[in-house]
Amino acid sequence: MKTPLSPAEVHKQYEEGVSAFIRAVPDAALRVRLTHELDAFFQSCALGTWKADGAALTPGYVEYYNAIYLRGNPVPSILYWELGTSVTGYPGFKTPDFFGRMRAWDKVANTGLARRFVDLFTLMALLFAAVDGVVSEGEAGFVNRCADALSALCDKDGLEGGKAPLDAKDFVTSRPAPAAPAPAEEVQEEEEKKEPEPTLEELMAQLDELCGLDKVKADVKSLVNLVKVRRLREGEGLPVPPLSLHLVFLGNPGTGKTTVARLLAKLYHAIGVLSKGQLVEVDRSGLVAGFVGQTALKTQEVITKAIGGVLFIDEAYALTSHTGQNDFGQEAVEVLLKNMEDHRDDLIVIVAGYTDLMGEFIHSNPGLESRFNKYFYFEDYDGGQMYQIFQSMCEKNGYTLDEAAGAYAKDFLDEMYENRDENFGNARDVRNFFERAVSCQSDRVAGLETVDKAALMALTQADLKRAAGDEEEPESPAAQEGQPPVDKV
Repeated sequence: MKTPLSPAEVHKQYEEGVSAFIRAVPDAALRVRLTHELDAFFQSCALGTWKADGAALTPGYVEYYNAIYLRGNPVPSILYWELGTSVTGYPGFKTPDFFGRMRAWDKVANTGLARRFVDLFTLMALLFAAVDGVVSEGEAGFVNRCADALSALCDKDGLEGGKAPLDAKDFVTSRPAPAAPAPAEEVQEEEEKKEPEPTLEELMAQLDELCGLDKVKADVKSLVNLVKVRRLREGEGLPVPPLSLHLVFLGNPGTGKTTVARLLAKLYHAIGVLSKGQLVEVDRSGLVAGFVGQTALKTQEVITKAIGGVLFIDEAYALTSHTGQNDFGQEAVEVLLKNMEDHRDDLIVIVAGYTDLMGEFIHSNPGLESRFNKYFYFEDYDGGQMYQIFQSMCEKNGYTLDEAAGAYAKDFLDEMYENRDENFGNARDVRNFFERAVSCQSDRVAGLETVDKAALMALTQADLKRAAGDEEEPESPAAQEGQPPVDKV
């Protein structure tokens, strides 16, 4: 396999080959016509060549296609979804009108212009086939069929010369043989190193352990049951109606959307819907670039990592918020929709964000409306649930609360909930409060003369008050240990 060409190399070889041919055309009117029409013809040939390959089209082909132009002519600016649609819908090879004029000129002037054009076509089509470093059997077959069709017209007109000396089959790339399988002992060792995947029952237990989210838990269980029964019906040869498993998560930040998405990815894997079950989390900045073409590449790279699992797009409404004149969020959406169709059996997309803004996002594109028809609503945590989350953070991280500290934390989180505004962060605010409390505790413990395990674990009411901004002058280490304070001089 050869090293793939760069778009700049494709453009250079294309311009040099085509320009040299045009300069050799003796008829000035035909030269002008070719200058204006060859780009469109060869761009169409590239589409046919890539369709004949049958391999998945990558975003890199956008740059290759946009490199097929002569200096002075308009530079193509096709987008990834447009290129994919054009390749899929390629209507078949059509002899260009200017080829008839070439043959007519050859008859009058007794030249070999048309035959040389067949050679040029074969070279350019092979250039397009080789952009990925491989000329496949399908691509070579397409090139030869088209070249033969052009040569047959020359034969029909009685032009001198025969079949083009170039045979595309001579350029077919031998694909590397698959690597030899690893010895059974090595395979067994690798399998033993892997942690056992959680069972469906274990994953459902993890779901039940989440604080709050009663409606979401019920929705998840219902969805899992629906998929399980569908697979059972398929196994019995019974019909199943079409079903989209892509989801919309609605709610404020910190309500557990990412956690539930990660669990869903594993659940789908456990019941055989997804091949891997990984979660790839991203937002607008991870999908959108600053200029045409690069957004498609960036988005495709993220999607490729997510195939086999779940792609979770947080604050997805930012993709269609039209933040400026040169906004390429819509390009990311088009790439996303194409991949959701191409990989519908092994890719699930979850989009998340504020309820009102997500409604605008889904209705901004008919393709989004048709693919996202299941909505999970994540309600805000109340004060009691926030206290449960705080207690859980303390337990998991090895901190303890005495009665006074626990009562203060509960009152503080109740007040936080009652006074919430549009910036309310739910569990994120709880985590911030916990991290501030740990920092305050560390400052206090670092000043103690003697420290035992209990002191390292204890979060006191004073620590929590300082974390909440309810500042008190911290006691001296001596006073904290029951010793009389030392008089200051």
